[in-house]
Amino acid sequence: MKKVITYGTYDLLHQGHLNLLRRAKELGDYLIVGVTSDSFDRGRGKLNVRNNVLERVEAVKATGYADEVIIEDYLGQKIDDIQKYNVDVFAIGSDWAGKFDYLNEFCEVVYLPRTEGISSTMLRAESQTSYRIGVVGSGRIARRFVPESREVNGAEVTAVMNPEREEAEGFARQFGLKAFTGYAEFLGDVDLVYVASPHLTHYEYVKEALMAGKHVLCEIPFLLSRSEAEKMFALAEEKNLVLMEASKTAYCPAFGHIVTLVKSGIIGDVVDVQASLSKMVPPPTRELDAAQAGGAMTEHAPLTLLAIVKLLGVDWKDVNFHSLIKDGVDIYTKGVVNYPHATASFTLGIGVKTEGNLVISGTKGYIYVPAPWWLTDFFEVRYEDQRNTSTATTARVFATRFRNGSP
Repeated sequence: MKKVITYGTYDLLHQGHLNLLRRAKELGDYLIVGVTSDSFDRGRGKLNVRNNVLERVEAVKATGYADEVIIEDYLGQKIDDIQKYNVDVFAIGSDWAGKFDYLNEFCEVVYLPRTEGISSTMLRAESQTSYRIGVVGSGRIARRFVPESREVNGAEVTAVMNPEREEAEGFARQFGLKAFTGYAEFLGDVDLVYVASPHLTHYEYVKEALMAGKHVLCEIPFLLSRSEAEKMFALAEEKNLVLMEASKTAYCPAFGHIVTLVKSGIIGDVVDVQASLSKMVPPPTRELDAAQAGGAMTEHAPLTLLAIVKLLGVDWKDVNFHSLIKDGVDIYTKGVVNYPHATASFTLGIGVKTEGNLVISGTKGYIYVPAPWWLTDFFEVRYEDQRNTSTATTARVFATRFRNGSP
């Protein structure tokens, strides 16, 4: 019996999918279809998949072409599946031509012609509302945000606002946007606002945007006082608007898996969390300027405290700070957060270097995330003796899944 395998997301199943499955089926006697999991899609940057994995699996089964449906959940799985199922032919759409030639070592690779004029991306674009995003500020974070946003359907950065005309117009020319120096006029031209301006301007920009009925994404640190943050969240709730801090780590798929693993008890009861983050910046710069709310805490604490709160919650007993101050700015801060049944610490540096890893210690084992842990793509679950426990195998599998590798 000749076995064929193919893979895909199969979101909003359409005629192109049907044609590809039919052609794959014709290559052999038995067709295995791998459907990507939701977490795997997010990890690859596919953020706009409409149907969840169960719906997509059922849609593939309903075509009648698949003899067996499996879930693709990690990088490198294709080789594992080809060997596991004794596959003879790997088939994939011609838009991937050449990308899977490395599989010729394990089976025959066939690139199937795709149906022109239709795709899941096109269907999503046609069926969803498109939102106009306006960026406040034109610094280095904004310069990363605009090109990355183009990978997301249903949202387009259309405008930039900077009170400095030359800065606004230069940024607009570079990215093909409208330039504004006035905030009220800018708000009238967009649906969503991304506040990527200096720290001390966040409160007024967020407040005015919410008052104008705009959803807001605000760069870290969101605000510099608890009272201001509470006022803004209350205002967003009153206006029925989305207000979020721009923390990529919170939505990093691998970091989400770490939190899930910890909550499952894989390392037992958590007794300690250590998170560190540092950056070397030569003066003069905003990060080292007390007048601009610079310092290790304002620059880095939102990320390290995110990890601690996600893993241990908000019911701490007390917090102790130990800082090295230079020119009115903490260039190094170590904080200790004590909980009733656990402890946590964060180490932050601006001009002081530390490793930048995350260690979560438990009663059965620990999780180690190397630097830069806040961009998690690899972690290890470690035990006293991995050789004699089944969970050690699980740990190595998870470590493999989150290491950068081929598709």
